[in-house]
Amino acid sequence: MNEAFKPDTTERKAPASPAPPEPQLEPEAPAPLRQPPRRRSLLLRIALVVVLAAAAVFAWQKIEKVETGAPSTAEGPNAGRSGTPPQTVRVAAVALGDMPITIDALGTVTPFETVTIRTQIAGKLQELGFDEGQIVKKGDFLAQIDPRPYQAALAQSQGQLAKDQALLAQAQSDLDRYLTLSKQDSISKQQVADQEALVAQDKAAIITDQAQVQTAQLNLDYTHIVSPITGRAGLRLVDPGNYLQPSDATGIVVITQIDPISVVFAPPEDDLPRIAARLNSGAKLKVTVFDRANVNELAIGTLTTYDSQVDPTTGTIKMRATFDNPKGVLFPQQFVNVRLLVDTLTGVALAPNAAIQVGPSGNFVYALNPDSTVSKRDVVTGAADGKRTTITSGLAAGDKVVIDGVDRLREGAKVTVVENPPGGPAQGADGQGARHSASGADGADAQGHRHRRGQNGQNGGGDSPPAGGAPAPAPTPAQGAAQ
Repeated sequence: MNEAFKPDTTERKAPASPAPPEPQLEPEAPAPLRQPPRRRSLLLRIALVVVLAAAAVFAWQKIEKVETGAPSTAEGPNAGRSGTPPQTVRVAAVALGDMPITIDALGTVTPFETVTIRTQIAGKLQELGFDEGQIVKKGDFLAQIDPRPYQAALAQSQGQLAKDQALLAQAQSDLDRYLTLSKQDSISKQQVADQEALVAQDKAAIITDQAQVQTAQLNLDYTHIVSPITGRAGLRLVDPGNYLQPSDATGIVVITQIDPISVVFAPPEDDLPRIAARLNSGAKLKVTVFDRANVNELAIGTLTTYDSQVDPTTGTIKMRATFDNPKGVLFPQQFVNVRLLVDTLTGVALAPNAAIQVGPSGNFVYALNPDSTVSKRDVVTGAADGKRTTITSGLAAGDKVVIDGVDRLREGAKVTVVENPPGGPAQGADGQGARHSASGADGADAQGHRHRRGQNGQNGGGDSPPAGGAPAPAPTPAQGAAQ
């Protein structure tokens, strides 16, 4: 019986336990279990970054310790293994010399005289008496205007003058007779007075005729045009055969004085007191002009004078220098670079420009000590040129300063001095040879060191380590021996 009822039971249980609907399975339980792996990966990355940063800081501290401890460790027997090798440098001696005080400015070649030749009368241009580019002297023939109308006018004026002179002679003769008769009471006084008036009129007419003759003669002279100055003739502006008038916009030719010639330049107004004081003392200030590229020297002259007022728009004052120009090296309106020698300092301490470094507290140099170490010295600089700088205080003649290899120098650092290479410029008294003997790479390093110190500080504060966190390797002893 039990078996007979099983199908019924099964049939009754089937509707009682329906399958759970699918929507009740949302959200799925396994999804939250995937988050812990991502968090662990992120934590591992953060931990790795922290470890690398700590390693970098530790390595940097080690490098700084080695650099700052180099002078002290170098004194031991194992200095070559425990410390940084001595920096290879070149030095130059501070010497006494002369320093010129110069002022550079831009200038324009300006002639003293420039004349545009024009006609002063109307007429046909018959002839030109010059060649283009010719040097003409004062009084040389330049052009000829048709003189025939003016010759006729002159002859007419001269004829009128002769006629009036004859009338005056006749009137004067009559007056003389009337005066004689008047004394004899043979004629009336009224007749004598009229004759005197006629004589006066004839005299006035002669004066007018003489003026007309002079005018006609002057117009005739104007037909023959001559040069008023000595200079160079430019290109002709009109050809023969043209009818010229005084109102023409263009002339016949332009004459420009070439020798002597001047250069006008405009230095800053701040330099005027020193320049004026030198001129007023009777000194002749030397002026040198260079070409547009400021490379080739063109001429040497003297400062003549300066303008009567300062240009308020530019803050400069115009000055004129005079130059002898027999070969025509300076050409009118040419652009030139001007160098004015104001004064010369004699017997001053001079150091090469490459030795001067810039720091937050001002200028300084690295001076070489007798024990092959360097020390930083603050210096006060004065006038400078392209190669040397005047040292007002901080150095004395004979002191040796580092001019090459200053990149990683510190106070008290050990150095190895390298002499100039064979065939290079010898070390001169003014330090110029040392500056020129430095290689291009070393010169670039020295300049970069100067700029970095000026921006970031000195004695370790401004030099950044090379890529990778390691100090730049010093030259090996073999390289120093080769140099």
